[in-house]
Amino acid sequence: ASAQDGFSTYRNERHGFTLSYPTAQFIALPAATEDARLFVSKDDKARLLVGTLDNSDNKTIAQYQAFLLRESYAGASVDYAPIRDKWFVLSGVRNGTVFYQRVSFSCGGRKINSWALLFPATEKATYEPIIEQVHRSYRVSDRNCG
Repeated sequence: ASAQDGFSTYRNERHGFTLSYPTAQFIALPAATEDARLFVSKDDKARLLVGTLDNSDNKTIAQYQAFLLRESYAGASVDYAPIRDKWFVLSGVRNGTVFYQRVSFSCGGRKINSWALLFPATEKATYEPIIEQVHRSYRVSDRNCG
């Protein structure tokens, strides 16, 4: 990770993605695997999860979005859910927790890269600007597809 202007850049060379997060707000926990990383807010109220998995079921973007809605965000009030050619976002509130998840397909759809920020709905003023920064900084490439 490299720090600049209060942000650090997390680079995952194995899966070819980067994102920046505010170091004043989040602590990077030790990684158990190269496939995923967890950052916890210093007040322990928010989680930033970053990771990659194989698309072993060959789901399409729309199928994977529907899967996440069913399996991770059942009963949520979704307020933003755009789908594009290679990515989508799911954002809303479930049980008092705001979630914003950005999912990108890479390597011809064989890899699913994503990051998600989860925080209490009462903390929107703190975390919505962070979502914008992380979203703008997030880059996924097709390198290391072999």
